[in-house]
Amino acid sequence: MNDSAEAEQAEHIDLAVDIIAAYVSNNSVPPSELPGLIGGIHAALNSLAASGSSATTVVEKMSPAQIRKSITHDYIVSFEDGKPYKTLRRHLTLRGLSPEAYREKWGLPRDYPMTAASYSAQRSELARALGLGQQRRKSRGAAAAPAPEEPAPTAPKTRGRKKVPAE
Repeated sequence: MNDSAEAEQAEHIDLAVDIIAAYVSNNSVPPSELPGLIGGIHAALNSLAASGSSATTVVEKMSPAQIRKSITHDYIVSFEDGKPYKTLRRHLTLRGLSPEAYREKWGLPRDYPMTAASYSAQRSELARALGLGQQRRKSRGAAAAPAPEEPAPTAPKTRGRKKVPAE
């Protein structure tokens, strides 16, 4: 057996121990059933590892028609589970993907939206109604057009101290 196979076998044993410990701590198991439980879980982990290594998942690139069909005004259909969402960002985060990784995985263009158009418009309208961003515009306008000031009259500067008259 080579080192990687031994390491994988040790990892399966550790996983089996963790699973069995969690199961036994929450369920009552007679001691006579423990060997069968251990063997069954270890065999299941080995079979999962064997099937996982031989089966490679090939994700094909989406056609332009499928991409257009996934984007509607009210929602965006996820290619991960086929369900409609107003925003994909939270959905992808739960699945451990970033928007960039999602686009790369499914062969989507860089400008593929992560939010539905109606949802973006609704949020934009709400922000305008609340006046968000208006304070910055007002202060920028006041700073850009300062009131013209008249120069103050300046007295000629004198040199040195004033002499005090002698008495």
